[in-house]
Amino acid sequence: MDFFHQQESLTAIQWILRAIVAFLFLLFATKIMGQRSISQLRLLDFAMAISLGNIIAHPLSDEKLGMKGSMISMSVLVILYTVGVLLSLKWASFRDFIDSRPILLIKNGQIVSANLRKARISVDFLLSELRKQKIEDVQKIALALWEPDGSISSFLYPQHETPTRADLKIVHKPFSLPSVLIKEGKIDYLELNKTKFTEDWLKNIITSTYNVDIRDVLLATIDQNDKLQVFLL
Repeated sequence: MDFFHQQESLTAIQWILRAIVAFLFLLFATKIMGQRSISQLRLLDFAMAISLGNIIAHPLSDEKLGMKGSMISMSVLVILYTVGVLLSLKWASFRDFIDSRPILLIKNGQIVSANLRKARISVDFLLSELRKQKIEDVQKIALALWEPDGSISSFLYPQHETPTRADLKIVHKPFSLPSVLIKEGKIDYLELNKTKFTEDWLKNIITSTYNVDIRDVLLATIDQNDKLQVFLL
């Protein structure tokens, strides 16, 4: 464990061990913080990402610094982050400070220029984000909001929205997600056991119908109607 403490110099193996420990610790810390920290980079998440990266980088680049202090500091920050998330769920005032309220950008087809400055975005950026949502005309938008995570939520006037099956009065079938039976040449036994089929049946139908082995299948799925779809490597 000499690599864990400060040294005058480290061997290549010790540098590798430091990197492995730091990597595993970061994974563990991210797991504790939850999916929010990687799916939504908001104010609290951004501050954490910058802090953790900066703290762990120093002992990975300077042998004269031990890892103990960095890991203690990271552990404290993870605890503070978790407390901050919990407080934001319980305390509305703190939540408004961490995750500011949405800013109105477009209302009734008109751009609110004062709020563009408040959100610190340009008209070009706004139009670019709207084009990504396949909206080419601002006047078609009833409401557009700048969300705390830096995205734009847009709501079209009803006459410009794409008609749904309900609008067209089309009878729809219940949604069902196909089960993945084979993935990258390996059978997913957990999913297979949820169906009425057996491993022997699956192997036989793959061999007889497609004349290949299971390991030659990239993906095989089956839907609620027992229709098997196979994609080969």
